Amino acid sequence: MVILDPPAFTKSRESVKKAAKGYKEINLRGMKLVKDGGYLATCSCSHFMSQELFSQTIAGAARDARKRLRQIEFRTQSPDHPILWAADETYYLKFYLFQVTDEK
Repeated sequence: MVILDPPAFTKSRESVKKAAKGYKEINLRGMKLVKDGGYLATCSCSHFMSQELFSQTIAGAARDARKRLRQIEFRTQSPDHPILWAADETYYLKFYLFQVTDEK
């Protein structure tokens, strides 16, 4: 199992593209470390990195690493850090757990 829990790669909208490149790079490297059939846990704690963009970034890393991902779980932050629909910044944590297999 490889666990990726970096600090927020972006703290502003202006640096989201740069952050996406960083998330892609660490996920690509993490996937390459996982043995066939092993697991990857990966997180983003920046509210500027949307769930959609984070998912696309991980998918791009998997393509480049020639890996297939089987999503085991997706979570957000715990209930003691509620997501307020009127305050985007309260939705900050995105967590995925994947089983990683080699492309065949």
